[in-house]
Amino acid sequence: MMDTHTHPVSKSKLTAIIGWMSLLLSFMSACDSTIEQTGLLVSSPDQRNTVEFYLLESGVPVYRVLHDTVVLIDTSALGFTIRDQGTWNYGFELLRVVESSKNNTWEQPWGEDRLINNHYNELLVELMQMEAPFRRMHIRFRAFDDGIAFRYEFPRQEGYDTLIIEHEKTQFQLTGDHTVWWTPGDWDIYEHLYNTTKFSDINAIAKRDHPALGQTYIPFNAVNTPVTMRTASGIHMTFHEAHLEDFSGMTLLVDTNTFLMEAELVGSDRLGYKVLRDLPFESPWRTIQIADSAIGLLSSCMILNLNPPSRLRDVSWFTPMKYAGIWWEMHLGKSSWDMASGKHGATTAHALEMIDFAAANGLKGVLVEGWNTGWEHWIGFEDREGVFDFVTPYPDYDLDSVVAYGKSKGVDIIMHHETSAAPRTYEVQLDTAFALMQQLGLHVVKTGYVGKIIPAGEYHHGQWMVNHYRKVIETAAKYQVAVNAHEPIKDTGERRTWPNFISREGMRGQEFNAWSPDGGNPPGHIPTVAFTRMMAGPFDFTPGVFNISLQPYKKNNRVNTTLAQQLALYVVLYSPVQMACDLIENYTDQPGFQFIRDVGVDWEQSVPLAGEVGEYVVMAREERNTGNWFVGAVTNEKPREITIDFGFLPSDKNFIATVYRDGKGAHYRHNPTSLQIDTLIIPREVSMTFNLAAGGGLAISLLQQEEEPQEEPEEE
Repeated sequence: MMDTHTHPVSKSKLTAIIGWMSLLLSFMSACDSTIEQTGLLVSSPDQRNTVEFYLLESGVPVYRVLHDTVVLIDTSALGFTIRDQGTWNYGFELLRVVESSKNNTWEQPWGEDRLINNHYNELLVELMQMEAPFRRMHIRFRAFDDGIAFRYEFPRQEGYDTLIIEHEKTQFQLTGDHTVWWTPGDWDIYEHLYNTTKFSDINAIAKRDHPALGQTYIPFNAVNTPVTMRTASGIHMTFHEAHLEDFSGMTLLVDTNTFLMEAELVGSDRLGYKVLRDLPFESPWRTIQIADSAIGLLSSCMILNLNPPSRLRDVSWFTPMKYAGIWWEMHLGKSSWDMASGKHGATTAHALEMIDFAAANGLKGVLVEGWNTGWEHWIGFEDREGVFDFVTPYPDYDLDSVVAYGKSKGVDIIMHHETSAAPRTYEVQLDTAFALMQQLGLHVVKTGYVGKIIPAGEYHHGQWMVNHYRKVIETAAKYQVAVNAHEPIKDTGERRTWPNFISREGMRGQEFNAWSPDGGNPPGHIPTVAFTRMMAGPFDFTPGVFNISLQPYKKNNRVNTTLAQQLALYVVLYSPVQMACDLIENYTDQPGFQFIRDVGVDWEQSVPLAGEVGEYVVMAREERNTGNWFVGAVTNEKPREITIDFGFLPSDKNFIATVYRDGKGAHYRHNPTSLQIDTLIIPREVSMTFNLAAGGGLAISLLQQEEEPQEEPEEE
């Protein structure tokens, strides 16, 4: 339900209003006026988050953000630099104000929660420069209980129909030297480790160099989004964007002296600009998710709510699944993607073996990487156009028979399309490749974009590639194909509009544990990712390594978790496709594998229970359609005691709990596979305390206890 109130400003009254505002602002600057005095503000339905908008005397549009009475974002400018138009952030006057609100609930086809409440209050301000060429710009603010968002809207203009954006001038003026969890601003990857520093100590340039990454050397101090902060009083904020469409991704420039961030759009060296758009158009939403605690962030649905409703009427052809695959063995060096190496992994015989394993353990998919021709020339080569063929298998892989065998066992093959960052080659074959999948009855593809984008001068996160990723999703939807993208553009909630964009990487995944020269992902990686990267959306991390030491394949690498934490990742990290990634022989005679068989992958609701960024996180999720619950908890390198209140369970049910916890002497480095498994009945009223080892975890399956049938009383 939308309630709207419009306040037009006639030209006859405009001068008086602007004069009044100028007088008011002069008064404010002298006496620190309260927020109510501006008359242009919007607050969240619970009245705790407020955005204040006003114009400076120079006509510069500015805003502030308050949480209760605390100023989180002080006076910050808004606007753009437009080629041949100068800077669109001064000389504006107010034309019209529109106030509105909305409160509705919509249903996800799959997700962390089935039902999503979309409740906000909105303020639209329409601005125009009163001197020629009378440029117009609108700014739309929305205030939610879980944060605030705003976007720019450019209506049709007299005299021109296209804008070339050279810079975005959006500012975020912080009010203190907050603790920040950040990765370096990068135009090609999101695979840097998160750093934890004060804002004043952010040095992205010093942290950018990494021997195992294809990073972009942008010459300024900037961070990628999502970036999460904690104020001295404990308020948490995550800065990101929503509904990124036909636009460049946003990084944030950092001024460590003034605690200021400013938008820096990813550019195109080849084309010489950041964004080119025909009028009218809207920018992505600039978002700040706000919570009183770290765990409060994890309940936010604001990014999803800022995207348009689904464009797909029927998505019943995709079902969330757990899957196995021919993948981890390549990262271990046991086999290879290419056939010429002599140790090709994607053979018919091996694929059939994987299908048998999946079918025997309730996994509904098998990913096969290296099935198609071109892998001999895919990485480390400048000329990669035309290398991959997305319909032609290697001679030792019988695609038709593998797919048919999988169907007979109730297991679907997940196709793999590695583009080697040559998207034009991929676009030429998109329809043919997806038509083949449709013909075979396959509905999931994993895409990849390893390497520098061809043509040179384009970046993974620029407008040109944003449009490519969207083209892939829209084309895939026509053929009933769901996409799990690796080396992707950031998640900004478009899965609401295109539910076939089911998951993506966009973060340091499990594979870094196998070959990264820095020793892989540290124990604090997941407790940080849960409050940063996961704020954007689903993450295909590929959990489930049981051979923690990676022997005999990797001498100098290992996984820096316990076995119990690998199980907990299936609950802590959300994705509608979850992999059991290890070699199938490492699951043989392993009682802990029962949790992977049992754990859900599609959720009725998710309940964050406890956590601190970089320290630990505890999450409970109810499986959709079964009423079963699962709990996951992970910690960093510090062992800790956690208490779980099971009050989230329904009061009229008892549950049989199987608890997978760190065993005696467990430690992520010295004794990672020590696992203790206990079975007990847990009623709703119980609280229980558990110990997590260093780098450890806890996984609990809570299966509804079937009630014994009541005997009918005998008649006398």
